[in-house]
Amino acid sequence: MSKKCLGCGVVLQDSNITNEGYTTSIENDICMRCFRLKNYGEYQMVTKSNEEYESILKEISKTKDLVIYVTDILNIEEDFNTIKENFQNNLMLVINKKDVIPRSVKDEKIIHYFKEKYPFFNDVIIISSNKNYNIDYLLKRIKYFQTTKTVYVIGHTNAGKSTLINKLIKNYSENVQELTMSPLPSTTLSTIKIEINEYLTIIDTPGLIDKTSITNYIEKESLKKISPKKEIKPKTYQLKKGQSLLIEDLFRLDYIEGEKNSFTLYISNDLKVKRIIKDRHNNLHDLYKTTYNLPFNQDLVIKGLGFIKITGRGVIDVYIDKKIKTFLRKNLI
Repeated sequence: MSKKCLGCGVVLQDSNITNEGYTTSIENDICMRCFRLKNYGEYQMVTKSNEEYESILKEISKTKDLVIYVTDILNIEEDFNTIKENFQNNLMLVINKKDVIPRSVKDEKIIHYFKEKYPFFNDVIIISSNKNYNIDYLLKRIKYFQTTKTVYVIGHTNAGKSTLINKLIKNYSENVQELTMSPLPSTTLSTIKIEINEYLTIIDTPGLIDKTSITNYIEKESLKKISPKKEIKPKTYQLKKGQSLLIEDLFRLDYIEGEKNSFTLYISNDLKVKRIIKDRHNNLHDLYKTTYNLPFNQDLVIKGLGFIKITGRGVIDVYIDKKIKTFLRKNLI
């Protein structure tokens, strides 16, 4: 039986240094890629197709095992209904990285938001793997909904699946295995089986690559900058018609029509924001433009970057790389 890397799940091999899974000796427990990432922070890009991921999901759907879908609270997907279409299994939605949003935001409001919109989830739980927040409660709910010893963990890249599983190992297991963690995409390359205790075995899966996320189109240093490491301090701007906001050289919003309006940015504290007069500056106008007619109380979500809470009605133009998706939703916070 082929030996797998304990960090990313890929099959280990010592014959070709250019292929994934290379290690200097099959006796090692992790591949060279994971070793260099863990010890030196050196990231080697490996492109995994979503077809591979989808084939894994099809196999999971044939089981009766509990499935935990992990998502990043700043980058929640536009629609979870496709998840339900793929599974008859019990499903839990775990919203990770609570530590990066303001402490004043109450869990109950966010939980109600998603339970009302997606009643097919057996439970919705907010956690912070980094801060060990609600992990005991999560384990309790896993016990309640699991139908077998095996529980699958799925979700998009960089949602924090591996960080969560490492926390479960540390808190509740004598297992010394540790998954490779990174803010960069495609860190986990194959399924990884982790025995937490006698009644729980976690199966980690590769992250689904969101081809519409900004995380796939920026350099490593920029990616670290847009990924919040601590609690966000929301920036609120009162804009009049004809004013604009710039987020570094990544994104532009022009306020085209409407009364004075409130725009609150939930993005990394490390990103610089400028308010400008629309007609005096052409910065980023060469990027792809989308026009939104805003109802009351909408979030403008920028995939991989965060979201902007907008309270009033109006018309906005947004400029961003055409490969990156933006969309509106009812205010989350």
